[in-house]
Amino acid sequence: MSEERATRVFVVKPYAVVEVKGRELGTKHRDLLIALFRLRARRFEIVGSDGRAAGAVYRTETTWREVLRACHLSAHVNNLLVALRTCEELRETTMRVFTGSYDAYEAAMKLGRLPAAGWSDGIIGSIEWDGPSLDSPVRVAYGEWVRKAFETKHLVSLNADIYFRLKTDFARAWWPYIDSQPGHEWVGLETLAELVGRDYRNEESKQRARFREDVAKAFEDMVRAGGLASWELEVLGNGRKKTYRARYRHALPKQGQIDLLTPLTNGETSPPQDRKTAAH
Repeated sequence: MSEERATRVFVVKPYAVVEVKGRELGTKHRDLLIALFRLRARRFEIVGSDGRAAGAVYRTETTWREVLRACHLSAHVNNLLVALRTCEELRETTMRVFTGSYDAYEAAMKLGRLPAAGWSDGIIGSIEWDGPSLDSPVRVAYGEWVRKAFETKHLVSLNADIYFRLKTDFARAWWPYIDSQPGHEWVGLETLAELVGRDYRNEESKQRARFREDVAKAFEDMVRAGGLASWELEVLGNGRKKTYRARYRHALPKQGQIDLLTPLTNGETSPPQDRKTAAH
């Protein structure tokens, strides 16, 4: 795939269709993005010419050392330029999110029409740094719509500590989706394939068999990391109608339980923000 403004489409059934335009992002970009969302961000209101609120911008304040750690680079000043390039590659990538089903999206796009309500924005905005030392402050801005997408479109993970314990790329790709839906107990292999840009049903039998092996390794990884208590691969139907799904049991408290277990102080109306942390 060309890195020059390539477009990939991801379906988050039944919630939204996401277009990501730009260079293809890899593990280093995903890890950095999750680290940025994990850290506490300051919210700045945008005021329009009429004096009314016109949105907001969030800004994460961190250090080069933390950025290098998120990118899995050694804490050395020689790696600062590499980390900056990773941030810039994220900044050059844009997201379009359309609400509704993929069928409606596909039908509208064939007619050259706007599919549905939605939004478009860069994944991150400005990047500022105070110096070239490891502990120099770094500030990264991103829009309110981007934050909402990761919190409401099931692209957010409730527990990034689990994410950073995961060893396999597939586990890291699927954990935010699984963790963001604590009420679910299974997911079909077709959905898992869609989340990594694959079409499971139309792949050759050897590819599907290898994919099932990758699924097993990823879910065992989630168990070892403490995110899942157990899992099993279920077979439904037979012959050409045979389908597979991964049934699992969460190892962590569900959201309602977390709310009850977290003490509120100083007039807070919700648990501390750093519980909502990661992105897909």
